[in-house]
Amino acid sequence: MVATFRNYFKLQKINYFMVEEALQEQPSLDISIRLRDLEEKNRLIRDRVLLLGQSVIDERDKSFKEMQEMKSSVIKLKEDVSRLKELMQRVAEQISGMSRKEELLILQRQFDLMRKNQ
Repeated sequence: MVATFRNYFKLQKINYFMVEEALQEQPSLDISIRLRDLEEKNRLIRDRVLLLGQSVIDERDKSFKEMQEMKSSVIKLKEDVSRLKELMQRVAEQISGMSRKEELLILQRQFDLMRKNQ
């Protein structure tokens, strides 16, 4: 009985044409891989730009709303201040009118005292 062993470590004969064909396909594979990578980077950058643009728009809208609220608050405060000024003017006028009445009452009493003395 003769034992036959296969040599799995034996170098296989390489066909020259197969090597040349693989080498010719290699640059096109590299270019297609690079192109695919560039397209992926481009897509990622476009997505980031869109997200940034959306966040800028959201912040602008938020700032605009806050400014509108502040503007309405300022208008309301101005109205309140003008009402307070008017109220203070009226109070000052009434106070000055009261002091005149008190002065007149004092003068009236003095006049009455002078009448009694005569």
